[in-house]
Order: sequence, then structure tokens, then C-alpha cells
Amino acid sequence: MSHEASAAQEGNGTVTRIIRMGTRKSQLARIQTDSVAEKLKELYPDLQLEIVAMSTIGDKILDTALSKIGEKSLFTKELENALERNEVDLVVHSLKDLPTSLPPGFTIGAVLQRENPHDAVVLHPKNAGLSLDSLPEKSVIGTSSLRRAAQLKKRFPQLVFENIRGNLNTRLKKLDEKEDFAAIILAAAGLKRMGWESRIGQVLGPEDCMYAVGQGALAIEVRARDRDILEMVSVLHDPDTVLRCIAERAFLKQLEGGCSVPVAVHTEVKNSVLYLTGAVYSLDGTDCLKDTMQTNIDLHDLVHDGAGERAHVGVTAHSLPLLALDAAEKLGTDLANLLLSKGAQDILTTARQLNDAR
Repeated sequence: MSHEASAAQEGNGTVTRIIRMGTRKSQLARIQTDSVAEKLKELYPDLQLEIVAMSTIGDKILDTALSKIGEKSLFTKELENALERNEVDLVVHSLKDLPTSLPPGFTIGAVLQRENPHDAVVLHPKNAGLSLDSLPEKSVIGTSSLRRAAQLKKRFPQLVFENIRGNLNTRLKKLDEKEDFAAIILAAAGLKRMGWESRIGQVLGPEDCMYAVGQGALAIEVRARDRDILEMVSVLHDPDTVLRCIAERAFLKQLEGGCSVPVAVHTEVKNSVLYLTGAVYSLDGTDCLKDTMQTNIDLHDLVHDGAGERAHVGVTAHSLPLLALDAAEKLGTDLANLLLSKGAQDILTTARQLNDAR
């Protein structure tokens, strides 16, 4: 047992290990953390889990677009501070909230099986049965994401896109109780985890809107030095999700993108081949660079070659073959370099400048 995790003495003299799990306070974050806790309890029945919930910068500033706040760790900083101070032993995040470069001493010890990563349209009750194609012209669509807005402005030029902030509950309340929005765009994964799948009017495929890096996947962040906790959570890794998300994160990192620029991805694994489509957009969606690359990944290669000794874009996955991890990371970097060679930097720089000037 590491000295960071505490222990409780039971009446019969046995020691129960207490693991403190950090999470955001939102209902969705708690549901996600509870689901991870259940999985850990199934695997390690003797564990005693304590959940420590806290608010982050992104939870507190609700009247400003995420892309305008200018902080890369909007939903993670306070949680990582608690991890650094040994107040918690691990933190459960939505992977898309985690920057591609983690603070020194931290690593992602598990990436769980991905929920549907696509975006979904939630319609105002009066528009039930419609889709983005069939909504009246000039209908106002709410989204807090530059990535979604850029793609959808290009695909649906007849619609108007405006910023909407708040957690899932707040955004749905704004949609239902006012006439400001004809529909809002949310991650399908969050709606499903909240039990609100029935509110999904339309799931947007990659031809309409590619998703954010890491969207739909949960990640467990730990202190890299806590080898036992790292080992404990690593059994929750889903190999396909790990490789897809490493490729996506490497793509974003090489582009130096964040939530202040529209970058989107789509990945899949078929017959030991990992496919990555990546794109960068201008804020209005008119300029776009998009391409697809692929690489072979052999998960049956049992030579791990000390894969656990280094992280791949912040992810430590020593149970997976090093060759597959390296190939996934290289795929993301190579695709980013291809787009950069075609002029992606100009699109990103302009998008950043325009966003800062707003």
C-alpha cells in the first residue's frame, strides 16, 4: 500500500484500504465517478472508496464562453491540486476535459471503454420530430463548443448558432423553459449516462459533425509515482479506446489546439487497423483542412518492452503492446503534420485571434 492511500482498522484486525476518488460536483460527474467506483468494487471487493467532490473554474464561471476564459485546465485544475496535495488518490475525468500535456508527476492510469462519442441534437419540445435539416430557417441552435459551431455553420448555413453554458441540467432547463433556442447540441455520451437518451432527437454522424478529442471516454488520473494505484486502475483500460484516444490526443497536441480553436476527429479500429480522420476549421467553418490516415496495430503482440515506463500523450498503459501504443501516437502526430504542411497553422492562428478579439 502506498503511504498516500489511507487504511482503516476493522474489528477483526484486518486492514481495509481506503481510496479517495476526486470528482467534479456536477450530477453527470458524480454518475461517471460512481460507475468507476462500482467497477473497482467488483474487481477489488475489499476496497473502501470515498468520493470527494469539488467545483472547478469551469463550473464556477458560467456567463463566459469556454473558449474565452483562457485557461487550459478549466475542469481539471482544482482536482489535480487535490491529487498533488494527497487529498485524493485518483481523479475521474471526462477525457475530453484533460489537456494533452499533464502536469509533471501525473498520468492517466486508465481509459475506460468509450460511450458513443458523437454529438446529439436535443430539440425544444415544440420541435419534437424535426432535425437540423427540417428546422425553420434562422432557428437558433445553442452550443458551447467552437468545434461544433464551426462544423454545423458550414453544414447548416440556414441556422443560427449561439453560445449556451452550464451543466447538462442547466442547459436542458434553458432549452425547455424559454423560447431562446430551437435546439441545443450536447454530447450523446453525457445524455446517455444521465438516463436522458429519450431527449436525443438526432445523433450527428461524422459527415455532419466530427467529435472532440477523447469525447465519450472516461479517464482516471493518478500520481505517476503511485505504482500500486496505477496497477490497480490499469485493469480498467479498454484497448481499442486507449489506442483511439492516444491517436486523437497526439493529433491535438501536435496542432497545439485546445478549446479556443475548432479541431475535430473521428477514429475507428477495424481488423487491427486504426483509422484517424482529423480536421481544423475556421470559426465560421468556411476554411477547413481535413484528412485521414491509418496504421496497423497488433494487440496480440505480447512484447510490451517496458511500455509502462513512459506515457503516451499522458496515458500510461503498460498492459498494451508498446508497438501498438507507439503506432497510435505516431499516427496522430503524422496526421497533424500533414495538415500543418497544407496550411493548418494559418487557420488555427486566425481562429485564435478572432476568438480572442470577440
